[in-house]
Amino acid sequence: MKSLTYSEAIREGMSIRMRENPNVVLFGEDVGAFGGCFGVSAGMFQEFGPERVRDTPISEGAIIGCAVGAAATGLRPIAELMFNDFLTVGMDQLVNQAAKMRYMFGGKIAMPMVVRLPAGAGTGAAAQHSQSLEAWLTHVPGLKVVYPSSAQDALGLMLTAIDDDNPVMFFENKLLYGMKGEVSSLEPIPLGKGKIVRAGDDLSIITYGRQVYDALEAAEQLARDGINAEVVDLRSLYPLDKALIGESVAKTHKAVVITEEVRRGGYGGEISAIIGEEFFDYLDAPVARIGALDTPVPFSPILEQYYMPNAQDIIAAAKKMF
Repeated sequence: MKSLTYSEAIREGMSIRMRENPNVVLFGEDVGAFGGCFGVSAGMFQEFGPERVRDTPISEGAIIGCAVGAAATGLRPIAELMFNDFLTVGMDQLVNQAAKMRYMFGGKIAMPMVVRLPAGAGTGAAAQHSQSLEAWLTHVPGLKVVYPSSAQDALGLMLTAIDDDNPVMFFENKLLYGMKGEVSSLEPIPLGKGKIVRAGDDLSIITYGRQVYDALEAAEQLARDGINAEVVDLRSLYPLDKALIGESVAKTHKAVVITEEVRRGGYGGEISAIIGEEFFDYLDAPVARIGALDTPVPFSPILEQYYMPNAQDIIAAAKKMF
């Protein structure tokens, strides 16, 4: 067992597969000698060389297009975008090409590409560098979407993402990069398998990414008031562990869903709908859905914190159910 930061665990996962398979390559803006905008690929250029760790032009359309072509012709590319916001420039290549090609060619080609997507607010990076856009990608058939919350999950899910023969969107919350965690396994973590990070029997708090820590904070405070909350970390948004959600709701009979994304049209609404449609008979109260405010992310630190959901929002929603 060793302690790694979230960013170190992502790098470890990439490096393990690159040492094992010469067809795994990494490219993106400044991922080479500079080590990446957030330092995630530090040292990889020196280990694997300029042919396999390559800097690209400032063109997300070119980066995603290159990943599609590389994957279709036998490589296993990892494409890093500096911010998930910039994926908007490469959406045609991703949504109309990467997500469709394996299906349209009758499975005769594979599309093994990983797109790394730093996401989330809280860094003072303003509206064009702070969004959470995972709901867009979970909406597209042909894409898989993961969002780890810990170093262990970041490493294990990266191994699985690289191994997958389909496009995998790998969200990384920027505020988690420096967070340390124990890593006891170098084994892949299957997609579509969530986990219980805190057991409870009064309330299910269902979430992923950085909001796992808001949920744990809220659960500790709720426990002081006699409410024993369970925290479910989805880890994989598509495929989704619906069975785990159902098991938790069947036990607690109440659910709060929290995501950092803007609440309107967010993935939290999909989770809430699944609970309402498939697990309604277990519920003793309506599902509470929490997300960010319906506005671009503010630059002002005070307004940015006001914009983001937090543990107090969970506590307020939970107490309305009891």
